[in-house]
Amino acid sequence: MMLKKTLLAGVAALALVTTADARELTLGLQDNEATPVYKGAAEFAEKLEEVSGGEMTVKLFPSATLGDFKAMVQQAQAGELDLVITGYPDMSYTIPELKLIGAPYVVGDYAQLKEIVAGPWGQEMAGKFEEKGIHVLDVWYYGTRQTTANKPINSIEDMQGLRLRTPNVPFLIAYAEAVGATPAPVAFPEVYLALQTNQVDAQENPLTTIDAQKFYEVQSSVALTNHFVASSAVLIGKDAWDGFSDQEREWVSTAIAAGGALNDELLETGEAELLTVFEEKGLTITRPDLEPFKAAMQSYYDELEAEFGEGSIAAVTAK
Repeated sequence: MMLKKTLLAGVAALALVTTADARELTLGLQDNEATPVYKGAAEFAEKLEEVSGGEMTVKLFPSATLGDFKAMVQQAQAGELDLVITGYPDMSYTIPELKLIGAPYVVGDYAQLKEIVAGPWGQEMAGKFEEKGIHVLDVWYYGTRQTTANKPINSIEDMQGLRLRTPNVPFLIAYAEAVGATPAPVAFPEVYLALQTNQVDAQENPLTTIDAQKFYEVQSSVALTNHFVASSAVLIGKDAWDGFSDQEREWVSTAIAAGGALNDELLETGEAELLTVFEEKGLTITRPDLEPFKAAMQSYYDELEAEFGEGSIAAVTAK
């Protein structure tokens, strides 16, 4: 009996040591628990604990509980927060060149976006992140933005005069203006009511957002304009990353890849299935010729090249 008690005491002491030695990382994001990006973050946390044998764990702070994305980035830079997930082009507030990848139609799909991030331009941006005290771990899919309206959009001519709700984001406002619509920045929580009361005629968002916010109840058509491929950057404070051992970096990278794979699968599967769901709800799905939409963006591209230099947009997609 004494031997058993001694063994149990030893196991308990070992558990306490293991727990005390475990390194708990903190991760903040604006998305809530129902979103693919949160589920990807939860998968990252689970996988990290698994591959590290419990030596590294993650505490998640969803729904902007630590502040908006700028506040969380600042916390990561200061070492007060380890990781943050936020929009990749959203970081243009501190790295202006990211406006180039946010420009409508510069990126055709998520596969191309991944190539860009891994390529020369993306690596140059990664260096700029490092200069700001941030290390880029990965870039996850966040959906492709489409346009809904109360009439079918079969061509760019059908965009003329539409009061199109956009976020207060320069490149999305530029999209609305370029295709002949009137941009109407409306706060996100007010979009449903604005559509319902005809304050605006149309809006643009990923299919998963259109579904989650039930915009299909107050819009009759979805046009696959594919004007912007949205993405989430998984960022970690440079000091935190530099403080990891090679083994810890390997664990984190492996777990981040697992989280990204789940996030991407949920979004890509969800988008494919939602087209059928929307049709069953009575919405009209249109696939307008996108070449005129792309051509209409040229004046905005000219503005960007005036800011960043001739050929700067082509450099984004160069291999």
